Amino acid sequence: MAFTIRPRGPFSLAAAAQVLLGYPAPTARRDGERLSIAFCLERTWEPVGVRLAQRGDVVHVEGPASARAAIERIFSLDLDGGGILEVARRDPVVRRLVARHPGLRPVLFGSPWEAAVWAILAQRVRMDQAARRMREIAAAHGPEVEVGGKVLCAFPSPETILRVRRISGTIAEKVDWLHGVAHAALRGRLDAERLRAMPVPEALRALRALPGIGPFSAELVLVRGAGAPDVVQTAVARAQRAVERAYGPSADVGRLAEAWHPWASWVGFLLRFAGAED
Repeated sequence: MAFTIRPRGPFSLAAAAQVLLGYPAPTARRDGERLSIAFCLERTWEPVGVRLAQRGDVVHVEGPASARAAIERIFSLDLDGGGILEVARRDPVVRRLVARHPGLRPVLFGSPWEAAVWAILAQRVRMDQAARRMREIAAAHGPEVEVGGKVLCAFPSPETILRVRRISGTIAEKVDWLHGVAHAALRGRLDAERLRAMPVPEALRALRALPGIGPFSAELVLVRGAGAPDVVQTAVARAQRAVERAYGPSADVGRLAEAWHPWASWVGFLLRFAGAED
């Protein structure tokens, strides 16, 4: 019930933990140098819990081997992180961000399904309200998983959400959207591997065809759920603000993105993280 991951390129579990512990659902806990996380595996929706620790260049994982692919996706360890260093050589802003946050990679939701739930709940409400709904849903309906002698709640599976008819503080229309997205997830339409195999425009079109998923939500699910590495987010206002903070109010994202490819999603993540930290 243990395995190791040797990241390609720089990686900092401590930096990843700082990001993950700020996410809206209570699915992670840090105990010294160890990070515990619980989530439901895609396709089977089996709840699992794993504990991670980094020793030098190796990440040690306590948990079932079936969780390996998910852990690699969640922490962006399925890609060679050295690629962002090539972008840093071309772009001085990215170079400063990489130097400021060494080893920081995008940290994702437990699944595109979970990211889609967040995208729907966050529409037309304050972020703190949406985060509270996510925590309440996980606490009320998520399966409990013991990790390192402590209990965490994984975010519930699509099948579980289909049995939920009402969510406090959430309008009925959003609950209907959640049910529609749950059906899509059970049919494999939110599968991370499937979405990443598509060209980005095709994947975004497929996501926008789902109930309650517009341009903003589609980009969020593809980037923070599936982990597509090269998406230039144009529908997310927060992403545009992060670009303007770093490059100036007249920044042309389309022109800047020419230097970001094929790591545009990673650059966007670093820009937003730095902006939130500031």
